[in-house]
Amino acid sequence: MIHASKLRLGVNIDHVATLRNARGSAWPDPLRAALLAQAAGADGITAHLREDRRHIRDADMAALKAGITIPLNFECGATDEMQAICLATRPHAVCLVPERREERTTEGGLDVAGDETRLSAFITPLRSAGARISMFISHDPRQIEASARIGAAVVELHTGLYSDLHAEGREEEAGAELAALHQGAGLAHSLGLEVHAGHGLTFANVAPVAAIPQVMELNIGHFLIGEAVFMGLGPAIAEMRRLMDAARGL
Repeated sequence: MIHASKLRLGVNIDHVATLRNARGSAWPDPLRAALLAQAAGADGITAHLREDRRHIRDADMAALKAGITIPLNFECGATDEMQAICLATRPHAVCLVPERREERTTEGGLDVAGDETRLSAFITPLRSAGARISMFISHDPRQIEASARIGAAVVELHTGLYSDLHAEGREEEAGAELAALHQGAGLAHSLGLEVHAGHGLTFANVAPVAAIPQVMELNIGHFLIGEAVFMGLGPAIAEMRRLMDAARGL
């Protein structure tokens, strides 16, 4: 029996950097956004250092690690370059994600099952350095089981398809996807993995995911940064927190 507990909220600040980079200036500053999120009650800060540095840059990761007092979740691809940067940065957590240069955003989950040997070796030094290792995956049981086998501590379930179906009003399909997320979360929990979720979550669709009892953390970025244009980052985070707590019956 899983008892409802308070969900953690990780705020992804990548798209503050996207806005900054559009003008090639120093503003807006991702660290300032992270500090505002921290003050508004975020439990962690997520940032994705992509190979092409399209938003977050190396200096941002160093500044975030030095500047915030809540955990830093370092998202990256499983490359030698990123492993070295993670070992130098020493974040609280490292979340491995699939990455293709031509994609606008992370389009699917990591194929852990198809790359077990390499990923197991890849995460070994990161685990030794004290990082909690997370795999950003679909709810496919094969991927969940492979994540447990290689020694990950966490799986973050990709909620992008659920979010898209919800936005398109395809309620029956969205419900089926939500049921699959429930099943995946249950399997992951049974294997000793901590369960997180994220991608595409908004005020309108977050409650059913937040209500999944095995989910311990949601990571939300693009929507919150966009909503901050209209209501401010602090109030946007506060409203997301309210909706998450309500979904847990808190």
